[in-house]
Amino acid sequence: MTRNQSLHSRLGWPEMTFAYTQIVIGCLIAGAAYPLFLTPNRIAPGGLTGVATILNHYFSLPVGAVSFALNVPLFLLGWRSVGGRFVLRTFFATMLFSAAIDLLPLPNVTDDAMLAAICGGAMSGVGFGLIMRGGATTGGTDMLARIVHHRFPFITVGVFLFAIDFVVVAAAGLTIGSVEALYAFITIYLQSRVIDVVMVGFTANKACFIMTDRWEEITDRVLHDMERGVTQLKARGAYTMQERPLILCVVSRSELTQLKDIVSQVDDRAFMFVTEAFEALGEGFQSLNKGT
Repeated sequence: MTRNQSLHSRLGWPEMTFAYTQIVIGCLIAGAAYPLFLTPNRIAPGGLTGVATILNHYFSLPVGAVSFALNVPLFLLGWRSVGGRFVLRTFFATMLFSAAIDLLPLPNVTDDAMLAAICGGAMSGVGFGLIMRGGATTGGTDMLARIVHHRFPFITVGVFLFAIDFVVVAAAGLTIGSVEALYAFITIYLQSRVIDVVMVGFTANKACFIMTDRWEEITDRVLHDMERGVTQLKARGAYTMQERPLILCVVSRSELTQLKDIVSQVDDRAFMFVTEAFEALGEGFQSLNKGT
């Protein structure tokens, strides 16, 4: 049992209800993006749903039903490799997502393919992000990628999924049209960016590392003026071979300027670098128990 599966097994009914609520809402949003934007404009944004879109172009087969049918063998393959709980959630999400594509009575909003690619990518990204927050995905390709990675560890899940998307979009370019394939790449890019936003939020925090001789004073100012926690890491300069603490502090985006001012006021010769901390969990930030 993996760490995530062990965690899910300890979730109570409120957490499970919240998870499935996110999955349902996400499936409806992502599914609606296809009749509203993607399918009428022949945009096949990767995965098995992209394959179904290509088949829809030639044989007028329902995208949702074909996508679901293509996923069934992958669910059977992935049952033991991935774990029953994840497969059940993903099976539920795939079934609802496929039904939403075919059954939601929604009209085509625009015949402008660029606008459809942008809006369809953003809308489906929101839906997929909510589904992932609920602990599921909408397709067997994710499970297939995990199986391949298990058999061949040098092939990462991300690389395999990208390869699948690339092959599907390339096939769409050869069968439907090269312009539609380029629009599909736009959709895939926007999907990935919006999924990241839904998963981690807009308010990315900043992890700040500070090397200074006046570490005690800066630490005191951050603790009392900003009321933020500080961690002191043992470090040694390679040039001087002098040991001194490396200050680590995670702050919100709005607090970064105040921290820079403190460092500048105390020691304008200090060395400081800042990186993104996409999620900060614990005291002073998002609760560790929030969500699933």
